[in-house]
Amino acid sequence: MKKMSPSYTVFYVFNTVLLTVLALLCFLPILNILSLSLSDNIAVQQGKVLFWPVNFTSVGYQYIISNTAFWRAMWVSVMRVALGFSVNITMTILVAYPLSKSSQVFPARTRYVWFFLVTILFSGGLIPTFLVVKNTGLIGSMFALVIPGAVPIFNVVLLLNFFRQLPKELEEAAFIDGAGHITTLINIILPVSKAALATISLFMIVAHWNEWFTPIIYMKRTEDYPLQTYLRSTIISARFNVNDLSDMKILNKLSNKTVISAQIFIAMIPILCVYPFLQKHFAQGIVLGSVKG
Repeated sequence: MKKMSPSYTVFYVFNTVLLTVLALLCFLPILNILSLSLSDNIAVQQGKVLFWPVNFTSVGYQYIISNTAFWRAMWVSVMRVALGFSVNITMTILVAYPLSKSSQVFPARTRYVWFFLVTILFSGGLIPTFLVVKNTGLIGSMFALVIPGAVPIFNVVLLLNFFRQLPKELEEAAFIDGAGHITTLINIILPVSKAALATISLFMIVAHWNEWFTPIIYMKRTEDYPLQTYLRSTIISARFNVNDLSDMKILNKLSNKTVISAQIFIAMIPILCVYPFLQKHFAQGIVLGSVKG
């Protein structure tokens, strides 16, 4: 084992400390939320809860189990992620593949690239976007949350740069064997692009799961709110529906912070479960998709 130089030792220690601090900044808020959700009303109100439950109780989760509004919002979020991800990944692939070709193969490539890049720098604004959604009859439907952002340009840029780094011999061999562009894309390009696809898939899933603003504008009924919008409304109102609680002993142990913390923690679980399966591809995909223009 080679002996580390003094400069490398300093860098190693500094890097380790920095990454540890960043990890704690991400982990400790989650631990605090979990501790609040498992502590009783008195301890939470007195501010005794930090990173460990005080007077452990699960009444917050018992309340959530009986809270139909929470589970309805959860289902709306699941449906939105499923629909939004399907639309986004399909459109991203179909846009990125032709734009990854050279100007000799696709002469209009540069014009189309600028057409899409302009949308990153400028947007129509909130009111024009709302009018477009309204006049197309999407208000109140799930498509109002998906169609306006059907083509995520940032993900298109990552994916097309990844496609451009793939060996041209792969496509040439497929074309010699008589394959067309669709067959080449599905059977040749996509299977070797798992890292990039995993990366943009994570971006899309997280974006749809965490987005809370547009449902306030486009949804007519609060019953159609996805989970994050529902949580935002719950946090602002700082109350919960006691009519659903038949046991008054549970009510005495509940607090707004306990219920809200339990709901927030449950809302984090799906993303925390998805990330480990995509993490091994994440770093490779984000690097390979961003180093070539």
